[in-house]
Amino acid sequence: MKRQINKELQKWKKTDKRKILLIRGARQIGKTYSIRKLGTEFDFFLEVNFEEEPDISSVFEKSLNPIGICEKLSIYFNIDIIPGRTLLFFDEIQSCPNAIKSLRFFHEKMPELHVAAAGSLIEFALSQIPSFGVGRIKSLFMYPMSFIEFLSASGEDRVVNLISSSSGPLDSALHDKILEKFKIFQIIGGMPEVVNNYIENKDLKRCQELIDVLITSLNDDFAKYNKKAPVILLKEVFHSIAMQAGMKFKYSNIESGENHKKCKFALDLLVQAGLAYKIFHTSARGVPLGAQINIKKFKVLMFDSGIYQRIQGLSLSDHIIADFQSIINKGNLAEIVAGLEIIRSSPSYSTPELYYWHRESRSSNAEIDYVISKNNTIIPIEVKAGTRGQMQSLHIFMKERDIKRGLRVSHENFADYEKISTLPLYAAGFIYKQFSI
Repeated sequence: MKRQINKELQKWKKTDKRKILLIRGARQIGKTYSIRKLGTEFDFFLEVNFEEEPDISSVFEKSLNPIGICEKLSIYFNIDIIPGRTLLFFDEIQSCPNAIKSLRFFHEKMPELHVAAAGSLIEFALSQIPSFGVGRIKSLFMYPMSFIEFLSASGEDRVVNLISSSSGPLDSALHDKILEKFKIFQIIGGMPEVVNNYIENKDLKRCQELIDVLITSLNDDFAKYNKKAPVILLKEVFHSIAMQAGMKFKYSNIESGENHKKCKFALDLLVQAGLAYKIFHTSARGVPLGAQINIKKFKVLMFDSGIYQRIQGLSLSDHIIADFQSIINKGNLAEIVAGLEIIRSSPSYSTPELYYWHRESRSSNAEIDYVISKNNTIIPIEVKAGTRGQMQSLHIFMKERDIKRGLRVSHENFADYEKISTLPLYAAGFIYKQFSI
């Protein structure tokens, strides 16, 4: 599968003064697959998985000198470790804190050796290591597959090029064809195993089963957080994220009735693990948007639409025979998928910056689904289900902030209406890169 992060991996590989590479993101989104693919371009590839082989952690116990570590690893795995010719990959590195600590020394004493690491719960381990990796580590953030990646994996690169190069409405037949493909994507989500199954077998029932297995696996992973938060509470908060999608998140809506502090801690753990994204309210009176947030007002997005829908109890097989209007009216799906597409198209070397704006007053209640900035310009984004709907909130926001251009994302074709550009939902992933605002 072609993943967008592969371009960043290639840049890292070819950089002379490279840093240690750290791939961050949720479990089972393709981190290991992408590094293994990169490994085929080296003469030697050595993968150390600290969960599969916990005994190998002993190599890092007495000394963190990378030269001695490489000697031991080379003998243990019978693979040469040669700077410039070998890619050394530490997987599930959170299971070996000493290996994390050793990364700084690899950068200092063996700078020519390509060293990469990954781990689904690595944020928890990093929080226990003060001043880790400052100036020595390059983090790349990875997510489930985007619609563009789904199309590429399906052999639809021509469709990708068509969307990315569009300067006006597409032929209606092509637009409808892409919408049908997007309909499939938004209901199965972007987890690579599920996408691969659909591409090979076109079996939605099997996709649903795989998503259910993934949800079970995620719930089982919560036991690894046990020292930080109760497993039951983590499950309840995870479930509540799906139930409160598209609205301001309230801890009081969590079924357990646990106190605010415990629920907040559990939610923050899920966000750290890459299973959810907080979308903070911003006053949006200038950039940076993050300097104007209200930490008490935020929405939360589940990290994958397929998993979100199954937690909601929605059936994929029912969706496939339904029309768009009935699908998108269930659980704010259009807003959720648009947000995920924007996040997945964000620069991979930093955490995504996605916000929303809401004004409550006696005379006017207005909300902008998403607000981003590009080239020091604020871009308000309103997501509409279907192809109809007023844009009153967008007009109010643009007038109050003196913003020259706004975006409407819907199932409508590409279009321009005075100060508002309309993008199809399937093009949301190109907002940062392809469209000038």
